[in-house]
Amino acid sequence: MAKIIVEDPIEPALTKIIQNTAEESISRDDIFKIGLSGGSMVKLLTSALPNVTTDWSKWRFFFCDERIVPFDNTESTYGLFKNSLIGTLPITEDQFIKINTDLSADEAAKDYIKKMSVYFPPDCLPRFDLLLLGLGPDGHTCSLFPGHKLLDESSLWVCPINDSPKPPLSRITLTLPVVNNARVCMFAVTGSGKAKIVQKIMEQREKLSISDQLPAARIQPTNGTLYWILDRDAGKFIH
Repeated sequence: MAKIIVEDPIEPALTKIIQNTAEESISRDDIFKIGLSGGSMVKLLTSALPNVTTDWSKWRFFFCDERIVPFDNTESTYGLFKNSLIGTLPITEDQFIKINTDLSADEAAKDYIKKMSVYFPPDCLPRFDLLLLGLGPDGHTCSLFPGHKLLDESSLWVCPINDSPKPPLSRITLTLPVVNNARVCMFAVTGSGKAKIVQKIMEQREKLSISDQLPAARIQPTNGTLYWILDRDAGKFIH
């Protein structure tokens, strides 16, 4: 079952869950492996993370998905976080596990798997400590889009996508098995513009088989915790 928190503003709940998860991870493994998403998540984290008390040197930042664009492009998720967080928090560029933007999406996905293998055993699914997930108005999350063949991927950790329904066309994305293997998955959603899709996802989780659900509804950790952190506008149809 998902844990649904509806409050305004959402940053305090975001901060608390991130800090608690980081503390547990560093205590257990001496490292905190967190996956980031772009879009509105950048602004939320820019507000929330400075309030987290932690050993920042233990953090390693990965990306739930990333666009194949130069880091100085406004579509680059790493570029946005670099500009927002480095200099604000005591973290360095080396703590971000980044894509190689000189490669094609196919090669960048393979390269990212190699980079992840430094931090995860190669013979089993990666287990992230926390994945911070975005929600698109069509119900997509990461770069996993409704009706796309990547929803059926069951073996690869990271996949390329060259036909994204929204630009830019070329991206890489974590796959559903990897996302659902995380210790904690968290959606953070704000605004009345997302209220209907939030409602639809919650209804699908109750009524439809998983193969008929939108991608965001398929985020159901196999051995972890799922949070939906909503402001009152985004959660106004949740009862």
